[in-house]
Formats: sequence, structure tokens, C-alpha cells
Amino acid sequence: MASEAEGGATLPVGVLALQGDFVDHEAALQRHGLRTRQVRTVADLDSLGGLVLPGGESTTMLKLLDVDGLWEPLGAVLRSGLPVFATCAGMILLAEQVENPVQRSYALLPITVVRNGYGRQFHSGTFVLNSAVLPAGTSGTFIRAPRITRVGIGCDVLAARGADPVLVQKGPIMAACFHPELQPGLNPVVARFVAAVRKHAMLPAGGA
Repeated sequence: MASEAEGGATLPVGVLALQGDFVDHEAALQRHGLRTRQVRTVADLDSLGGLVLPGGESTTMLKLLDVDGLWEPLGAVLRSGLPVFATCAGMILLAEQVENPVQRSYALLPITVVRNGYGRQFHSGTFVLNSAVLPAGTSGTFIRAPRITRVGIGCDVLAARGADPVLVQKGPIMAACFHPELQPGLNPVVARFVAAVRKHAMLPAGGA
């Protein structure tokens, strides 16, 4: 995939490409007109306009981040103020507390998540979301999804599935329990992240 040849003049959005559905994220971002770059090495983290942590298997991602020497460098980028979007396993990597089982994380979002909180593959599906910031009828595809059981101070709930928060944001970091990248065409959740990337690109040097 000719990732960095796609899209406009903004810096490419890095998509962590160690494991998971990173190709779908790239395709979704490119449909919205952004360039992308697969992040596999420390060098791939240079000069990015945003960063995506995809769905997949969070325990495998943790191991590969260590093996490839990316844990600390990736953490520095995540804390830099760059727009970040994480889905499913990516959200687990950012949660302050992880359960079922307990595992380490970057702890950048004040939320508690339960891995596979909505059940296994049999319970997966697409559900309409409740949201004041997304168009009516927006849906989310849940696949062995984590469940948010606590939202702390400073973290906004952007969408819910029933009473459960499923899309949250704190500052430049947005995270979803579901997979907007899997839906065809333009997606309002992806569009929200794209708008943040473009807004960030317009800031003066050193701005935040």
C-alpha cells in the first residue's frame, strides 16, 4: 500500500502496524484524504501529524512493543499533544486501569476497561450509538470489545451503547471500544479524528 503517497499536505498519520487491523485504519484515513505511515520502528515515529493505535490483541501488542524497542518512544509521542485515536485493543493500551486480566498500559486515559467485556466473538455485532456529537443513527461494530466500567474526571463521553460509554476523549486523545474503520465509506468518528489532525497541523510551531 502506497501509504505516504495518499492524501493532502498534512504530515502523515502514523498507524501502529505491529499487529491488528492497521490496514483497515489506513484505508479509512485515506478515504478521508489523509496520508498514512505504518509505524514499526522508532524512526517511523518522526514527523507525524497524528497517531492511531488499532484494534487487535493487546497482550501481543505489548510484547511486540518491547521486542521492537517501541514502548518508551511511543509513549513519548502519545504524551506529546499529538492527536491520537485508539480503537479496541488500542484503547486498552491507553486505559488507566485494565481488568480481565490486569495488565500494564500507558495510563493516559482516566478510564477502567474490562477486556472482552461484551463477551467473545459470538456476542460481536453492530449497534446504533447514543451520541450528542455524532449524527443520529451512527453505529459501531463491536468485536470482542473491551467494556468501559469507569470514566474519570477530565474524560468526556462522546457516545454510548445503551448506558455504557463506548467513545471517550481526553484532550487530544480519543478512544473507542468499537471499530469505525471497518465500516465502508466516510465515517463520522474517523472524520472527528481527521478534523483534529487538520486543526493540529494549522497550529504555529510549538503550539498545542
